[in-house]
Amino acid sequence: MPRDDDDELEVDEGNQGLRPFWSGTLTFGLVSVPVELYSALGTSKVRMHLLSSEGHPLRRRYVSSEDQTPLEPEQIVRGWESDAGKWVTVSDEELASLEPKRSREIDLRRFVDRTTIDPLYGDKSYVLLPAGEVTKPYRLLAAIMEKSGRAGIATFVMRGREYAIAIHAAGGILRAETLRQPRAIRTPAQVGLPEPREPDPEMVKKLVKAIGTHGKRTLDTTQLTDEDAAALRGLAAKKKKDTSALVDVPEELVTTKDHVDADAPIVDLVAILKERLGTAARAKPRRRASRA
Repeated sequence: MPRDDDDELEVDEGNQGLRPFWSGTLTFGLVSVPVELYSALGTSKVRMHLLSSEGHPLRRRYVSSEDQTPLEPEQIVRGWESDAGKWVTVSDEELASLEPKRSREIDLRRFVDRTTIDPLYGDKSYVLLPAGEVTKPYRLLAAIMEKSGRAGIATFVMRGREYAIAIHAAGGILRAETLRQPRAIRTPAQVGLPEPREPDPEMVKKLVKAIGTHGKRTLDTTQLTDEDAAALRGLAAKKKKDTSALVDVPEELVTTKDHVDADAPIVDLVAILKERLGTAARAKPRRRASRA
């Protein structure tokens, strides 16, 4: 059975270290820059497993709605409802025939003013790192894009699906953000907002004054805390000390695929990328062998 559509670019680096999950070439005209794609986001969530009362991890299985018979993956097909109670199915081969041509290129098509990209269009964030020790083309492109205030609009193919992305430059680093399609963004009318009216001048003055009073030049990121995750970590630490709350689970039944060590240090991806770029820039060029 094909993977779920929502899982296409869900990459959780967690605390497993720095590693790319896609590599290829960023191209624009005659410019070609080898790059690697990294997830720019980790997670602060505390993940828990579902267990039976005996302490055995549970597994999710699909069953038939008719007789509740468990189904194996090869018995499952995709489809959509055409009429009430009638379904049109599609095979893996038919889905595969719709996939775009495999490519290792990020096709940079145009540049736009980065301020014209509505934040609503942004989906998932990534970092592009130059592949190998040659970083001059990467640095040059990042510097020009950052100075001009432009963002590159590109497409690339990942796991059988084409994505539109916006590439931004900040601090000498190229970042990529997948873009949502317009039809995925609800309009004010769709969420029930009324047509805007001319605001009351007195209310405008009050709001402007209030905003000025509480205004700050920059965002204090230390205030962006996950209180729910902190509370769960505290609860977990407390219950670890309570032996009556511990359940013995056979080691062979424990799955670690979705486990995240909440106490492990968070990887500062940008700092690592800057260090890698700096190391490449400081590397001395090899001397040519002298001719006899």
